[in-house]
Amino acid sequence: MTRRLLPIALIATGACAVPLFAVAQQHMNMPGMNMPGMNMEDVYSNKPFRPGLGELMTAFVQPRHIKLGLTGAAQNWDLADYELDELRETFDDVGKLVLKHGDLSIPQAIAATVKQPLDALDSAIKAKDQGAFTKAYADLTAACNACHQSAGHPMIVIKVPDVSGTAYPDQDFSPHQK
Repeated sequence: MTRRLLPIALIATGACAVPLFAVAQQHMNMPGMNMPGMNMEDVYSNKPFRPGLGELMTAFVQPRHIKLGLTGAAQNWDLADYELDELRETFDDVGKLVLKHGDLSIPQAIAATVKQPLDALDSAIKAKDQGAFTKAYADLTAACNACHQSAGHPMIVIKVPDVSGTAYPDQDFSPHQK
């Protein structure tokens, strides 16, 4: 039995090695990668990455806001609880990374606008109350827009997501079957 499996194992091992060789070959043909002494660490900048408020909001806050809305709409309370915690952490991080935007204190603005709606969302999620969630989520969304107004960016208007799967087509928001 072992003798019959050995050729299959050798073929399988070779099949796995071919794609790895092809990937290595592809990197060698990339512009700048065939220079003597060049390695991947050489392509990174030494400058620290300091994203601005717009980048942080678009890359981190907005996706969490969307996912929280979609999970609440699907009444997936476990995932909604997780996304709420992630959104809170993200707001905390933004307040630590960007202290001021013009004359606006970002930590104070975040505390003044989103704390109450986030607390209301927490209560709604714990109670598994769809109506309370919908209201608290709308209040959070309105708070985001009020902050944009006070920051001098009234053209940035956030809304309740209206189509599940548009922003995250690779994630299922329905409750997990235990």
